Amino acid sequence: MSEPVLTVRGIARSFGDHRVLADLDLEVRAGAAAVLVGPNGAGKSTALRCITGADQPDAGTVEVLGEPLDERSATVRAAMAVVMDDLDFFPDLTVVEHLDLFARAHRTPDADDVVDDVLEEVGLIAQSGQLPASLSSGQRRRLALASAFVRPRRLLVLDEPEQRLDQEGLAWLVDRLLAEKAAGLAIVLASHSQVLVDAIADDVVTLARPT
Repeated sequence: MSEPVLTVRGIARSFGDHRVLADLDLEVRAGAAAVLVGPNGAGKSTALRCITGADQPDAGTVEVLGEPLDERSATVRAAMAVVMDDLDFFPDLTVVEHLDLFARAHRTPDADDVVDDVLEEVGLIAQSGQLPASLSSGQRRRLALASAFVRPRRLLVLDEPEQRLDQEGLAWLVDRLLAEKAAGLAIVLASHSQVLVDAIADDVVTLARPT
């Protein structure tokens, strides 16, 4: 059996006296998906922020490809593609310029072709010359996902990627994540969509609000 792409051991996070996350353990291997589920306030987004280095856990460890999580590590930066809920775009770059920048910054081979293919897949060809602020919320969600798909990656981390997608968009997302798994990607995501969970999850981790 291959070594885990992501290993999480006992991570916990509190804000003041409020415990948000307690003793989370998780392993995700290549070609597998782990899905965090639970009510709002159960710590799903906090867990993903700790896993990606956007937040620092109070206890526990996170390893990516056997290395302790360190955003300065070239291995970690090259391995992890992240789409969180707090969408952040370059306001002065068009859709295609945004994706081209991501692809070239991560040294994607054949960047022009990859960007064109992903634009077509996410249905943003007609909007390729627009600025992000002019897009609908669903189109911005597709752009955020496209930003991950135009770069090399070993681990995909997604926070409720189904948000603001219509039924057709959700069906596309299921197909895309199944293709990511088939290509050997490890995936960890938080979701409220039972359709998405049933379709892609190899491991379902249920979080509850700490008492």
